[in-house]
Amino acid sequence: MKIGIIGTGAIGGTIAKKLVDANHLVKVYSADGSDKLKKRALELGASPSTLTDIVKDVEVVILSIPTNVIPSLPKDLFAGVSQNVIVVDTSNYYPFRDGDIQELKDGKVESEWVAQQIGHPVIKAFNNLLAHTLQHGGKPEHAKERIAMAISGDDEKAKAKLSGLINDAGFDVVDAGPLAASWRHQPGTPAYCTELSTTELKNALDAGVKENAPAIRDSAIAQLMERTTQPTHEEIVLFNRALFPTNPKTVVTHGA
Repeated sequence: MKIGIIGTGAIGGTIAKKLVDANHLVKVYSADGSDKLKKRALELGASPSTLTDIVKDVEVVILSIPTNVIPSLPKDLFAGVSQNVIVVDTSNYYPFRDGDIQELKDGKVESEWVAQQIGHPVIKAFNNLLAHTLQHGGKPEHAKERIAMAISGDDEKAKAKLSGLINDAGFDVVDAGPLAASWRHQPGTPAYCTELSTTELKNALDAGVKENAPAIRDSAIAQLMERTTQPTHEEIVLFNRALFPTNPKTVVTHGA
């Protein structure tokens, strides 16, 4: 499959490498400048691209940039892009990093806002797992204790196609419903960055409370920023699970 990825950081770069390793044709763009982009693309096994060309002659475009950068994309970037091209939003809104985006603070679903900003439908995916999980947590299809990833969107065919890419990256898929329901795997919900199996993730998605998520998200960030030492990946996952006492992994951990 031909894939363009905007953003080569921890998430975008990891996705690119995973999909290159799965024999997909991947081109990448970042705002770091031509020389740095060429070096990064070489590291990932992908091809460097310009922003204009990243959306051309591809089947999938993956947006892997901070939420507050999305409005700075050219307004006509997707103007000539076919509706058949799947655009994936991997972003998560964090006010401490992204600043105040009033519509999101007022409760608008993040990926619905992204779709409005770029003028093209999106699928929400690759957002509810940490970068370390994406890089190291993948397993072959049908492997035991395979971690699941949530996706949301309004195009069932697009979600099915994207599910194949997620499987190639080493993860099971749970369809979380339409794009309007993608808040169920935004920060501050039980499904966010807790490394769950398919069954566990389904239950976590059902347990989310939209109105509570922003306060939980902000409180979690405040607690992590108060730490005097950098938490390990395992500590972050356990911390995220413990935010929700009904999380099955929390119960197991506390009983160990």
